[in-house]
Amino acid sequence: MDTAPLTQAPAGTRQLIYIPWLRRLAANYFMRRIARALTIAFVVTTLTFFLIRLLPGNPIDVYVNQLVLEQGIPYHEAYDRAASLFAIDLNQPVLLQYFDYLASMIRGDLGRSILSPGTTVSSVIVRFLPWTIFSVGVSLMISFVIGILLGLVMAYRREGVLDQILTVFASITTSVPNYLIAILLVVWLGVQWGIVPIAQMRGSLSPGVEAELSLAFIKDVFFHASLPIFTYVLTTLGGWMLTMKSSTISVLEEDYVTVARAKGLKGSRIVSAYVGRNAALPLFTQVTIAIGFVVGGAALIETVFRYEGIGIRLIQAIQRRDYTVMQAIFVIITLSVIFANLFADILYSWIDPRIKLGRKR
Repeated sequence: MDTAPLTQAPAGTRQLIYIPWLRRLAANYFMRRIARALTIAFVVTTLTFFLIRLLPGNPIDVYVNQLVLEQGIPYHEAYDRAASLFAIDLNQPVLLQYFDYLASMIRGDLGRSILSPGTTVSSVIVRFLPWTIFSVGVSLMISFVIGILLGLVMAYRREGVLDQILTVFASITTSVPNYLIAILLVVWLGVQWGIVPIAQMRGSLSPGVEAELSLAFIKDVFFHASLPIFTYVLTTLGGWMLTMKSSTISVLEEDYVTVARAKGLKGSRIVSAYVGRNAALPLFTQVTIAIGFVVGGAALIETVFRYEGIGIRLIQAIQRRDYTVMQAIFVIITLSVIFANLFADILYSWIDPRIKLGRKR
């Protein structure tokens, strides 16, 4: 690009020429990110379709074995009965099944459950997904806010007793798998100590409670989701604490913090306007990525607590080889992660405009 006209033109003219060039460059940055996200979504969706069909057994075989073992029906009779019940033709070539799947996806049709021919996959998603989003979303907000505050305290009181205690707590909770914490909560709180009525907390709603904007409904929702939320918070809080502590210590060494102290600003003013705000910025991009894993990270926790979210429905679909439900849930998990990363890129480019220009930080 010839820069001579920009150098010789008046200041106002240079600004008019420079702004459209920046806008085009920024637009190319976003278009590249969107194109990459769509490409990854297509590749992962295709791999998911074929990998699911590489699993040993299929829905007909699973149902046939169940009929033969439980009812003693001859194999051929059981196979004919299963083939007539299921809404899929597994004798069709895999490539034709794949092209039909892509055509349905383009139309926004997720198909029907193989094991329940009258049930659409969309209705399964609509029924179970909101409960997972609620439980994991609430826990993510709680752990993020508390983690930022505790991490800030740890940084200001580093090497102290409180910092050491919180660091040990964070290290332990982040290293133990969340499903193991869930099992321990069930055993200790529900079975041995009898503090929590585990049997009554199964499911996402109590029988007879209708979904409505009322105090009884809200209390019942939190009652059933309390243990999953507590498990998510307990196993993710430490990560936010340690990350915020590290980020805060890095910010405390910046020159503008030293200048603010030299000006005689109050400590609370420095913490809120200079340290806390800048230290928390990298964590906001991380939390957008964490949101993408909301769906995928709930399967084991929901299975332990028998919480009726999309995670436990995925486990059931895998056990019964319900291909269409498995595909839909895996696609939702994939898209949530991909577009969460895309949103993180956009958010970080908005926080630091130098990223859009391709400059080194």
